[in-house]
Amino acid sequence: MSDESQEQRQRILLVTGMLGAGKTTVLRTLEDLGWEAIDNFPIRLLDRLLETRPSSAGQDVGPLAIGFDSRTRGFDPQKIIKRVKDLSQRRDLSVTTLFLDCAGNELERRYNETRRRHPRSEDKPAAAGIAAEREMLAPLRRWADMVISTTDFSSNDLQQAIREAFADSSPQRLTLTVSSFGFARGMPPLADLVFDMRFLANPHWVESLRLLTGQDAAVGDYIRQDPAFEEAFERIRDLLLLLLPRFGAQGKSYVNVAFGCTGGRHRSVFMAECIASALRNAGFSPTLLHRNPAARSDDLIEGASH
Repeated sequence: MSDESQEQRQRILLVTGMLGAGKTTVLRTLEDLGWEAIDNFPIRLLDRLLETRPSSAGQDVGPLAIGFDSRTRGFDPQKIIKRVKDLSQRRDLSVTTLFLDCAGNELERRYNETRRRHPRSEDKPAAAGIAAEREMLAPLRRWADMVISTTDFSSNDLQQAIREAFADSSPQRLTLTVSSFGFARGMPPLADLVFDMRFLANPHWVESLRLLTGQDAAVGDYIRQDPAFEEAFERIRDLLLLLLPRFGAQGKSYVNVAFGCTGGRHRSVFMAECIASALRNAGFSPTLLHRNPAARSDDLIEGASH
């Protein structure tokens, strides 16, 4: 009886945190997972919202994600905590609070990049608004059930983290991502397996290939001429064909295989393309992502000399 009542409890996820930390990305990802998502919702109206939704008696009630932040009307962390505590006592609800955090210097960079003013900075620099907001949100951060720091996350990294945390836990096919990146621009934080392609001949030093990418045939032909390429490709392919079914058997839902080179433009892109193709031929359905293929190719990244 208790297991049945547990299944009937509606999942409510409250998503909040620092402005610029990725709330919109989280809500969009949850929508893709089948959640109903509402952003900028006044928490004081939460009881009224839940009253208007179908009851669990004989009706399927899907999970609901509600986003709010310090701009939301009537935002008061202490009152929010009290209200959520009251909701958590209801036997028909399963309420979780997710707090998105991010380092101040990264938030400053994001605001400078988008040329947006921080809502709490008024006429002061963005850093002042970020500090004021962090102080205001401190009680909510301490109280939240989950805290995700997005400081080192790209949008794709955050999406993957949310999928792993909130996707339906029922058995499903392994979700596989094959990606490329440049070591000069940082490691991908959520990669499960990372392969370094910097041992291969570098097309950067061929003038006619420098501005191309690993998706161009001429670059691929050049890399294939490296005596180490074919054996490396076959060994990596065979290793993945050995490991991936075992990851799935252990219940792992998401696997990200990342290939890196210096700038993320040539060698890593080509190897990722080749491995993704081989995995498709083996019956997998990988998503292929290239993080840095269009990045500016310059000697500060690749080095001043061969």
